[in-house]
Amino acid sequence: MLKLSIREIIERIEREEHFHAVVEDYSFSIKVEDYVPYVCAAVHDGHHFPKDLWDNCTHSEYERWYEEDPQTGNMISGLPITLIAHDSRFEYDLNRHPDTAVYEEAWGKELWKKPLPELLKNRALKKHDNFYKVVLTLIVKLEEIFGSTVFYDMHSYNYKRWDREVPVFNIGTANVDAQKYRTAIEQWQEILHNVELPIRQKVTCEVNDVFEGNGYFLKYVTANSLNTLVLATEISKVYCNEHTGQIYPEVVHTAKDLLTYYIKAHAHRFYDRHSNATI
Repeated sequence: MLKLSIREIIERIEREEHFHAVVEDYSFSIKVEDYVPYVCAAVHDGHHFPKDLWDNCTHSEYERWYEEDPQTGNMISGLPITLIAHDSRFEYDLNRHPDTAVYEEAWGKELWKKPLPELLKNRALKKHDNFYKVVLTLIVKLEEIFGSTVFYDMHSYNYKRWDREVPVFNIGTANVDAQKYRTAIEQWQEILHNVELPIRQKVTCEVNDVFEGNGYFLKYVTANSLNTLVLATEISKVYCNEHTGQIYPEVVHTAKDLLTYYIKAHAHRFYDRHSNATI
């Protein structure tokens, strides 16, 4: 893995180079093993929280971890193009518009003991901006090569906080062209509805059940592309103990293997269906 500046990462994408790099400030990493018509992202995987924010933060490390999406980066790491965030969403949330990306309140509690200094807020927003500069470059390059692409926007959620039965997988489609991409959405749901994980509960997949796909990452990619579908995909935290932070490696490993195989298969079917109409 390399350590590169934002400019160097953008230039490598523009030259269609293969590389695996972390950005200079360690805020996120990107891997491009091959130029394929699909991308996998884990924008809430990060847990790093700068030390100069610790004393001013009202949320404990566990409280931050609880609302992050641990291991989602690991689950997509076997795919050829990945974007994985390393900073905690509690510093800045890549799945929110820049205007609201730095929290003042988080899950019903004030985040900061004292108002966050503008210097620290601007530092966070600069990292948010840099991430989306890379995302935009990737969108433009892949649509230039392939005409139509699909982004898998991977998240997780705390299923035990719900007072009803909820699916293991959820696909949010409220902000994509559900008519144009109906077949691709249905195929992805069918795949996830039938996977087998080493857990006790039955694996199911629903559309717009617990989340509807209202995140900024999905909206940004959709707004800045011509023929790209974003599949906001949530896995419930069946791969860990939400209350203790214990990770279940056997579930994570199985999910990684399944996602590596099925994302490739689904993306190729998507490309076969949409490429002729867009190139």
